[in-house]
Amino acid sequence: MQYLLMCCIDESLWEGIPERERDRVMQDYGAWIQGVAKDRKHLATAKLRPSSTATTIRVKNGKPVMTDGPFAEIKEQMGGYHLIECRDLDEAVAIAARIPTLRVGGTIEVRQLEPAL
Repeated sequence: MQYLLMCCIDESLWEGIPERERDRVMQDYGAWIQGVAKDRKHLATAKLRPSSTATTIRVKNGKPVMTDGPFAEIKEQMGGYHLIECRDLDEAVAIAARIPTLRVGGTIEVRQLEPAL
């Protein structure tokens, strides 16, 4: 089964962390990814650009309307994701619980992917 680990953090909180600590978190991220890859659980990872660079698309009166910026004003923004393959939710949660940004206020949403049609 494939699971998407969506990594969220308040961008202003992240920016307020001293650069040295952010660098340490990112180094730990590299080690975490290597460990998951070594266990053959890792499928993909990507870090997203800040939410201020987002473009949001909605439909109004039957026509697409684009807006610069994120979909909604929220406390936490998605900063990246990891796609992993696990035998079950318990294994996915155990892997997600080791993600380094958790220790600096991040949150991880774990969701199983639906099989493709």
